[in-house]
Amino acid sequence: MTTTHATHPFASIGELLDALQGIARIREDRDRPGIEVVDTAGFRNGLIDRLVATAVFGEGAEREAARWVIRAAAPELGAWPASIHELYLAAGQGEYANRTAPAINVRGLTYDTMRAIYRAARANECKIVLFELARSEMSYTQQRPGEYASNALAAAIKEGRQGPVFIQGDHYQISAKNYAADPEKELNALRELMREAIAAGYFNIDVDASTIVDITLPTLAEQQALNARLTAMFTALIRELEPEGVTVSVGGEIGEVGQRNSTVEELHAFMTAYERELAEQGAGRELAGISKISVQTGTSHGGVVLPDGSIADVAVDFATLEALSDAARHDYGLGGAVQHGASTLPEVAFGRFAEANAIEVHLATAFQNQIFEHAAFPGDLKDEIYAYLSENHADERKAGQTDAQFFYGARKRAFGPFKRQLWELPAETRDRIADDLEATFSLLMQRLGVTGSAEIVDRFVPRVDVAAPMPEALTATLAGEAVTVGAGAEAALEEVEGE
Repeated sequence: MTTTHATHPFASIGELLDALQGIARIREDRDRPGIEVVDTAGFRNGLIDRLVATAVFGEGAEREAARWVIRAAAPELGAWPASIHELYLAAGQGEYANRTAPAINVRGLTYDTMRAIYRAARANECKIVLFELARSEMSYTQQRPGEYASNALAAAIKEGRQGPVFIQGDHYQISAKNYAADPEKELNALRELMREAIAAGYFNIDVDASTIVDITLPTLAEQQALNARLTAMFTALIRELEPEGVTVSVGGEIGEVGQRNSTVEELHAFMTAYERELAEQGAGRELAGISKISVQTGTSHGGVVLPDGSIADVAVDFATLEALSDAARHDYGLGGAVQHGASTLPEVAFGRFAEANAIEVHLATAFQNQIFEHAAFPGDLKDEIYAYLSENHADERKAGQTDAQFFYGARKRAFGPFKRQLWELPAETRDRIADDLEATFSLLMQRLGVTGSAEIVDRFVPRVDVAAPMPEALTATLAGEAVTVGAGAEAALEEVEGE
């Protein structure tokens, strides 16, 4: 059961520092600044709610200070941003099998939903779970990496998480349209996003250049050549950006979700070219490569919506998924194959991902549906959201679509504009939604085979505490210097095609 969280952010850094008194002390070490928590209960029971509200809704200097305090306090309280790279390589070496990591895209009600995930994980002794957000989702949910990571770490603090927190950039995807118009501009946009994400504590990045695979080329090698070259290029960049002691988990992708199914031959064509390109990128240095490979086996993002708003049955080719995962492990030492777009499948299907030895499955839309369609979700707010979508996104309505089909596909775009209204829903409403989400997450963890995985994670995932630089305004305030406080808008992100 959740508890009421304060919604009002701190109005100044001074007010934030006053709230820390008697609960936590800032360690002003120039080389390794940090937080010493002296009252764990005080930090978890009230202060963290104010901090995360400020991290999400605060302005400029206060927002950055709150995010830093959360980032610095989380390891002190037992949770730290981590890479899943070593764990996946252990799977590739046969150290464990038939455990499929749920990678969950939390689009809205983020703090409450992440808390529900942690509670389900604790009840199931599960530490194999990732929080992720796609490049496209960042735009319509209005969640930059700094905000999303703050939510993940704040929820970990609130729920007493002990262990690594895997935060992942999902579908850091090349837009085929933008790439065709200006390749270097599109690549630079991804480079900057990766810098921002890793600085925020995203130590898992899925590179997706499958969007520019040209299947009209005569051979698989030719089709996968550009995908492999750009994935290797971004892998090398990530290796330059990753903190000392951390090997960021990098994923590649060979099959665009919603298109034709991948094949083992495509996997070999991609990996042959990728390993060659990565060696060239290393220029004599051996660079760690990808730890997993995303494939297509019959799903689509969000599912296929029927006129009445229900979801069409999907036939996932589990035999192909198993063959691809087996080839990825035995031929290249990867953790295995990754399945996207699976959340709307029937519950009974999820056990088959573990049986097929998929290393990871990406889940998003079903949880979005559970929020919007929950009996506790206020009808007047839903009406307001649907009116907003009709007015602002009518151009996305396809010919012949029913209202049910249009709103099903478009309502994800309400998470950003209505973020504050969702955050401020009555505690009882949020509790009812979060409790049902928790039950869903618990069932998924059981079916995906990740219950009882705490021991495996503790054995293979090393703890690396990465110090984040203290924001300049916080440093200045602590030094007694005057600080000019402003809104400090975060960088805008052009929306791209994707989930």
